Amino acid sequence: MTPTSTPSAPRSPAALAALTLGALGVVYGDIGTSPLYALKEVFHAGHVPVTRDNILGVLSLIFWTMTTVVSLKYVLLILRADNNGEGGLIAMLALATTAVAGRPRLRSTLLVVGMFGTAVFYGDGVITPAISVLSAVEGLEVAVASPLLHEAVIPITLLVLTALFAVQRFGTGGIGRAFGPVTLLWFVVLIALGLPHVAMHPEVLVALSPTHALRFITTQPLVAFIALGAVVLCVTGGEALYADLGHFGKLPIRIAWYGLVMPALVVNYFGQGALLLQDPAAVENPFYLLAPGWARLPLVVLATAATVIASQALITAAFSVTKQAIQLGLLPRMRVQHTSVRDTGQIYVPFVNWGLYVFIVLAVVLFGSSSKLASAYGIAVTLDMTITTVMTFYVIRYGWKYPLLPCLLATGFFFVIDVTFFASNMLKLLAGGWFPIVIGIGMFTLMLTWMQGRKLVADRLRDDAIELRGFLDAVFVNPPTRVDGTAVFLSAEAGLTPNALMHNLKHNKVLHAYNLFVHVRHHEVPWIGFAQRTEMQPLGHDCWQVTLHFGFKNDPDVPEALQLLAGRGVPLDPMDTSYFLSRDTVIPTFGGGMALWREKLFAGMHRNASAAADFLNLPANRIVELGSKVEI
Repeated sequence: MTPTSTPSAPRSPAALAALTLGALGVVYGDIGTSPLYALKEVFHAGHVPVTRDNILGVLSLIFWTMTTVVSLKYVLLILRADNNGEGGLIAMLALATTAVAGRPRLRSTLLVVGMFGTAVFYGDGVITPAISVLSAVEGLEVAVASPLLHEAVIPITLLVLTALFAVQRFGTGGIGRAFGPVTLLWFVVLIALGLPHVAMHPEVLVALSPTHALRFITTQPLVAFIALGAVVLCVTGGEALYADLGHFGKLPIRIAWYGLVMPALVVNYFGQGALLLQDPAAVENPFYLLAPGWARLPLVVLATAATVIASQALITAAFSVTKQAIQLGLLPRMRVQHTSVRDTGQIYVPFVNWGLYVFIVLAVVLFGSSSKLASAYGIAVTLDMTITTVMTFYVIRYGWKYPLLPCLLATGFFFVIDVTFFASNMLKLLAGGWFPIVIGIGMFTLMLTWMQGRKLVADRLRDDAIELRGFLDAVFVNPPTRVDGTAVFLSAEAGLTPNALMHNLKHNKVLHAYNLFVHVRHHEVPWIGFAQRTEMQPLGHDCWQVTLHFGFKNDPDVPEALQLLAGRGVPLDPMDTSYFLSRDTVIPTFGGGMALWREKLFAGMHRNASAAADFLNLPANRIVELGSKVEI
């Protein structure tokens, strides 16, 4: 593992072009496929009549929503809030909580809010692949006028999604190289579809003026408020700009957005609007009806490929977020497989993969169409957008030390917009919006239970623990037999005597010639380099206290980190080193620190978590585990 950072400024135009092409495929897949359903859903429910003024008003709302939320908020402001080059809600959470470290109560509140935002992300992760792929496959009904195809839409959608999730365990490095070119073709096609209709009805361009959006809002405030719940679909995927910051850097993301993505989206949306001005009946599926009849079937194939790419980017993000949450102590350890020997960011988390798949299949079958799924979409997205804005305020106010008024003006403007969109989407709560919220609440319950349960276990172990230096002094008053080799005792907290050491002395009555008491510490920064990886403090009698530091995007590798101690008096022959761990069994009790059902839930999560030895990359044939029971 080599610590990495955000890509620096490219050294050549070719490098910049490559990163920009990569950003197209990974960053903009989700927002790039929103023309499939966004404008259609504004009018589809029948709340907004398909009239000239309404079409122009909605187009103006879409244009200024993309301009405000994506161009101003994410591209200009949020991308600046990088955590050592990394982005995403967890990186923002780490920045915000670090910025208010001197205010414990505020820090705890922000941590809970950020955890909820992370939990809601999984709800978004279920809806996005479902609505994207389903809306693409629904184009078959337009491309081939056959009643049989209506019945085949859901089976074909499930087949595509099943294939997508089945290949995750093999890694996506090979097909990932095609993401950029395919997405580039997709955006070119968006322009090619919309431009002829805009040319035939250039009056649609007047919607670029905000006056049409303002007129729509002021003359029909209730209709406009309802419409906002569908208008926000045009910016779903905006969070990906920030989440993928570490992969590409600010410049390629900004070039891709201003140079191709936003122009392509605007041309396509305005082309759909021009088509509706000409033929209001096209509201059934304005995206596919932009294309001539002969091009619709190939367009379905390309749209399906584009939505698969958008879904793949989100699945990959779910794996990455899960790994980061595990290392920050927000989720139990899970099996994480690396699918590339060159790129440590390419990982596969089986539990997350098949968990997402089950809920996505449930969503497709339960809702049955992209229009019904659109009712479930939006709440999770707008909630995460709002939480990101709140976190940004604390970063720029307490982290960057900006004056209060500019911070309030900058983030307050976006906060009002985010809350307005969220309130509009809450109207769809009973129509399907409950689905991602239920997933988010479920994940939040798991995360909060895990975090609080770990604290209860740590407190109980600390109460019962013995200070390490004093314990060793007592042991060496009448020293036990020393055996050859090096023992590495993993400790949950530096300075305390590991249970594994006491059990080893009690049962085996021996001590190794060299002993390392290793505490692994995860920090709220993405990467920690090898130079800052280790701290060592001598305890006498050939014993040392060692602290290993990892960022939340580093892969914890204890043996590799310990090799950095070479030359400092510690022999670390891999064939002569044993690793001692304590495997704790959690016992729920009445009157503990949590409700009994939550203690039982935590005990189950603790029992089924992946082994610490696997998480820390310890050699399987050099491990000694000693059990103990902990009541909470």
